[in-house]
Amino acid sequence: LLPVFSFDHFTKLSDDDVRALYAYFMTRKPIHAPARPNGIPFPFNIRYLQAGWKLLFFRPGRFEPEAEKSAEWNRGAYLALGLSHCGACHTPRNLLGAEKPGDVYGGAVVDNWVAPPLTAANPAPAPWTREELYDYLRTGVSKLHGTAAGPMFPVVQGLGALPDSDVRAIATYFADVDKAAERLPYVSGAVSLAMSDALAKEGDQFDSDARLYTAACASCHYNRDNAPLAARPDLALNSAAHLSDPSNLIQVILRGISAEEGMPGVVMPAFGGALSDDDVARIAAYLRRTRTDLPPWPDLTMKIAAIRRQNGAAD
Repeated sequence: LLPVFSFDHFTKLSDDDVRALYAYFMTRKPIHAPARPNGIPFPFNIRYLQAGWKLLFFRPGRFEPEAEKSAEWNRGAYLALGLSHCGACHTPRNLLGAEKPGDVYGGAVVDNWVAPPLTAANPAPAPWTREELYDYLRTGVSKLHGTAAGPMFPVVQGLGALPDSDVRAIATYFADVDKAAERLPYVSGAVSLAMSDALAKEGDQFDSDARLYTAACASCHYNRDNAPLAARPDLALNSAAHLSDPSNLIQVILRGISAEEGMPGVVMPAFGGALSDDDVARIAAYLRRTRTDLPPWPDLTMKIAAIRRQNGAAD
């Protein structure tokens, strides 16, 4: 098997769960699907090389619970590290495609979307608390972070089949990874400061970027100070505006969010056909300038044009 198949995560499954998965797969109706030719370029198409890759990077073994952690934490860790294989997207990889063990959940780019850090390195103003993680994983929406879209949307769909206890267990595990408990007393203050600071920096009626944002975005993204609503994502809190890579913000502006990608009734129109690359760049730059204290993103127009091309090729 090539490492794109996450056997390095599935090795952590219990024998009972592997048997259960096999039993389920055997109930599926078989279809005739001839294997497609191997399109992997040389030399990566040489299967024997996988033996060397596994020798270097594969560590087989079942999940071992941590005795000092709760049963709920260990259940969440088992699901996240094994079946859900969250690190496959959220952990950066080396040149040979192996996850970097020293930067677990440190964030990575997947299909022109950023899988953000799941650690305290996440730059969003508010930490990912257990409650916010549960809401996000269960409904696809967190009022302090944003809405699941892109490659994360199918994850939320898949988690919909899990009982609440398992989703809460995953939330408990990642809240600990994020060290959210250490920052919990400061959440309200951080939210209030981010929202009030953004309001103070919005610009006046003569700011052309502010006018463009007001025309395209403001009517749906306005919230009262310290009272963000899940149905009206506040961009001063949104993770996409605070990442070092603008890809997620660009993708959402271009593609929008369909009704099924958020809570019922939460939609965002796609602006890819209505706004030019320069318009999208102006909105993204304006949000970076007014909703964060972070440095501007470089070469936005070129980045947007590249993402448009790549999206077109993928579609």
